[in-house]
Amino acid sequence: MTQKAKLVLVGLAGILAGAALTLNLPAIADKDAETALPVEELRAFTDVFARIKSDYVEPVDDKKLIASAINGMVSGLDPHSAYLDAEGFKDLQVGTQGEFGGLGIEVGMEDGFVKVVSPIEDTPAFKAGVKPGDLIIKLDDTPVKGMTLNDAVKRMRGKPGSPIKLTIVRKGVDKPIVLTLTRAVIKIRSVKSKLLENGYGYVRVTQFQEHTGELLAEALDKLYKDNKAPLKGLILDLRNDPGGLLNGAVAVAAAFVKPDSLVVYTDGRTEDAKMRLTASPENYLRPMQLDYLKGLPEGVKQVPMVVLVNGGSASASEIVAGALQDDKRAVIMGTRTFGKGSVQTILPIGNGTAIKLTTARYFTPSGRSIQAKGIEPDIVVEDPTMPSDDQGLGIREADLEHHLSNPNGGDSTPSKPSEAIKAAPADRAPRAASRKPTTLEPGEIVSKNDFQVNQALNLLKGLQILQGR
Repeated sequence: MTQKAKLVLVGLAGILAGAALTLNLPAIADKDAETALPVEELRAFTDVFARIKSDYVEPVDDKKLIASAINGMVSGLDPHSAYLDAEGFKDLQVGTQGEFGGLGIEVGMEDGFVKVVSPIEDTPAFKAGVKPGDLIIKLDDTPVKGMTLNDAVKRMRGKPGSPIKLTIVRKGVDKPIVLTLTRAVIKIRSVKSKLLENGYGYVRVTQFQEHTGELLAEALDKLYKDNKAPLKGLILDLRNDPGGLLNGAVAVAAAFVKPDSLVVYTDGRTEDAKMRLTASPENYLRPMQLDYLKGLPEGVKQVPMVVLVNGGSASASEIVAGALQDDKRAVIMGTRTFGKGSVQTILPIGNGTAIKLTTARYFTPSGRSIQAKGIEPDIVVEDPTMPSDDQGLGIREADLEHHLSNPNGGDSTPSKPSEAIKAAPADRAPRAASRKPTTLEPGEIVSKNDFQVNQALNLLKGLQILQGR
């Protein structure tokens, strides 16, 4: 048998300039077919192929027909399986490095249009005012309806410095918005941090990339040095983080839990889809890499923590939140997460192409599947600057066509647990009109009037008072 490279990913959606979603490259053997091929169905396929070749109004290239057939077969399985042509496969690999060309928009598909999950900070899309929930209906003068997500992403990419016109439909705005953006090289630093005030640190993870674990270790070290004393509290912000590398999620969780604690496990039909990933170096380090978590400041594993999440927190973000929640290591605050509980594997199929195939579901240490349900926060704190039906971007895994079911049972709209605390004010809607939006100023990591961050900070201060007593 030949050996085939495999990439394991846990990501939310396509990222405009390349999906940054891989684990590592272990070799696995090809698997023999478990069942006989469906001869009659394959005969029908060849009949259709031949009829198109002979009767279609224009000649069609064989490669195009085969690629279209593969794409339709794979994309019809679930929202996250896809066929990657040579360019798409290369872009995905480049994206894991955190540097790529494009506009800087995390996107998905809804009703045949490209839906903005989140603009990436400090990118052309962010600076132009593209917002979460925007529907892109035209790219230049070409309608998006009928395109695949990969096709739309390709059109949005291009040479840095070249312009592209986006026509956007935005909720609450009567007419389409036309924006002209200039493509740029997108460099993503996936971890940002600052000292909010004396004793209280803030770390934001925007995506889980190849170097996220190392960047987190650097950020924590800097926070302790800047504070010149042990931290009294730490906020880990995973809001609108669409996911990424599975080993990146393990690294982030491993920074805060006890060594060898279970972070996540996966279950699928094949043996290599069944994994138990613990907070151990072999589960987050690249080969021959030194353990960057070994020198973390003393107290990192005990400092009181709040993890902020919302409906845009997906996949790898949910793995971290679920692990810290199950371990009772942190208080999870915000709104219910996206609910992507599946693992994708990149399987090269020759000629530089590959398929991104859903091969497993993942589970939190206690055995919870968040698929189509999400992580329910311990303390529910809505963003008062947003209408209630828009909390967390308004779209979740359960809203996607062909989404996988939850193996634990239950519907895809879980009720809030009785112990959840509704921290948002009852008169949230009237106050939202007068409260300043949480937009970031240039160079700012987190807004001073970010309601959810301030609520997390207040909770940490309250915990500090209780500990003192």
